[in-house]
Formats: sequence, C-alpha cells, structure tokens
Amino acid sequence: MTGAARFSYFFLIAVIVLAAAIHLATPLVTVLFSYFALRKLYFGKRKWLSLVLFFVVVAATLYGLGFLIRQAFIAFPKIASESIPPFIAYAQSHGIELPFSDLDSLIAAILEVVKNEFLFVGNFARAASTQLVFVLIGIAVAVSLFLNPGIEKFSNKPKSRNLFTAMTDEIKIRFQLFYQSFETVMGAQIRISAINTLLTAVFVLIVSLKYGAFVVGLTFLCGLLPIVGNLISNAIIVGIAFTMSPRLAIVALIFLVAVHKLEYFLNSKIIGDLIKNPVWLTLLALIIGERFMGIPGMILAPVVLNYIKVEASKWPPPDAVP
Repeated sequence: MTGAARFSYFFLIAVIVLAAAIHLATPLVTVLFSYFALRKLYFGKRKWLSLVLFFVVVAATLYGLGFLIRQAFIAFPKIASESIPPFIAYAQSHGIELPFSDLDSLIAAILEVVKNEFLFVGNFARAASTQLVFVLIGIAVAVSLFLNPGIEKFSNKPKSRNLFTAMTDEIKIRFQLFYQSFETVMGAQIRISAINTLLTAVFVLIVSLKYGAFVVGLTFLCGLLPIVGNLISNAIIVGIAFTMSPRLAIVALIFLVAVHKLEYFLNSKIIGDLIKNPVWLTLLALIIGERFMGIPGMILAPVVLNYIKVEASKWPPPDAVP
C-alpha cells in the first residue's frame, strides 16, 4: 500500500471522527442523502432538471415532516392516555411489576428526562435552529458536489505525477467507495421501508386503526433505521391497537411478526450478500453509532460496516504469498 493510500484512509477516518467529536453528524448525513437524491433524479444529462426535482422533493419532505410532527403532537398524548391505563391494569391483574404505577408517574418521569436533556425551551429552540442551519449547509455542499464533482488540483497541470495529486486521487477513491456503500445500504433500506409501509397501510385500512396517517408516516421514517426503527414503530402500532381491543393488539402483533419475517426474505433478495451482516454485529454497530453521533450515527453504522467489508475484500490476507 502506498503512502498516499494510507493517508487517504486516515483522512476518511479523521473526517468521521471529527464529525462525531464536534457534532457535525447532521450535515454529513444530509450531504449523503442529498447527493443520493440528486443522483437518482438525474435524467438525460440535464443537471438543472435534477436540481428542480430535488428541491421539489425537499419541499414535499419538509411539508410531510411538518404534517407528521403536528400529528405526533395530537396523537401521542391521546395514545398515552388511552393505552397506558389499560396496560397498567392488565399488568397488575397478572402480577407484572412495572417501573411506574400510573400515567401521571410515567409522564413525570418522561418530563424529567426531557428537562435534563433540554433545560429550557430556549435551548431546544436553539438546538433545532442549529440543526436546521446544518441541514441547509449539507444541502448546499451536496448541490455543489453534484454540479462540480471534480477536484481542481492545479491551474497549470504539472508534467509529472506528484504527492498532492496522488493523495487527492486516493482520497477521491475512498469517498467514492464510502458513498457507494451508502447508496447500496440506504437504497435497499428505503425500498424495504417502502414495502413495509405499504403493507402497514393496508393493515391500517383493513382494521380501521386510529391515527392511520400518523402510523403510516412514522413507519416509513422508522424503517430507515435497521432493527431499532421497526421496534419503535411496532411498539406504537401495538399500543394503538391495544386501546381499541386486546384482541386487535394480538392481531397487530401477529401481522407485524409476519412482516418482520418477510423482511428477512426482502433483505436477502434486495440487499443480497453485499451487506448481509449478522444481527448481533448490526446491533453492536447501531449502539456504537448512537453513542458517537446519535440518530445520524445509527443511520451511518450499517454504511460503515458495508464500507469496511468492501475495502477489506480488496486486500490480500497478511499471510498471503506474493
């Protein structure tokens, strides 16, 4: 391995570690998602058309997120007030101990966590506005990369290859492979999440589940997080079904288990052997990613796993005979 190649690996690792250390995970993920969308919307070598479609998608996404947040503010208090009391009564009747005795004690515990995380509403507003600025910066960087993906090395091209051009070429290869891993993982994850959301929407319509629009939107967003996202959306669906009847909650649980089994088949067919990792390894990566970067780290964790696999598959084993 050349010195330029070693430097390129160090540079990529430094970028990821630095993004985690100074809390720049949001713009990093935004750049990857935005560039991914721009590439998928690139038709007929007309970049201006891709940009127009991209900003339409961004506007629609922001509107959808706003709608989902409004629905969440309406639905979550109702879901909690309707599902938790019968759940507590059911647990007490079967001798199951819970860390809370009633709805008020649970709400108090949740508020304490929120209070510790965001001491004042102003802190939350400041954090939200900062993340919004990071998202806008990430979009601007992605658009710039899309319009001009090359690296301008010199105004006058040197006659012979030098260290700088060697390093920039290697760095470009590293980031291309990292983006390809992101494209592979998130492209497959989006397709699987879309199929999961479609099946959930059918179930919601058949059983007339309450808060249907909220459930469908949440299912798609949670589906972008491997394993953990499904657990979150499934718990909410079963909780809503439990408020309607315990029997419906059982039916919902059976349906979700069946969908989960279907996802194993979809993973093998859609993702294939490229990023087929053991569940324990994916969970470990998600935990580490969450500790380093929060939710963006959970999104990037399977991407990093796939990138390591792609890079390692190109190297011969240490004991290989040259």
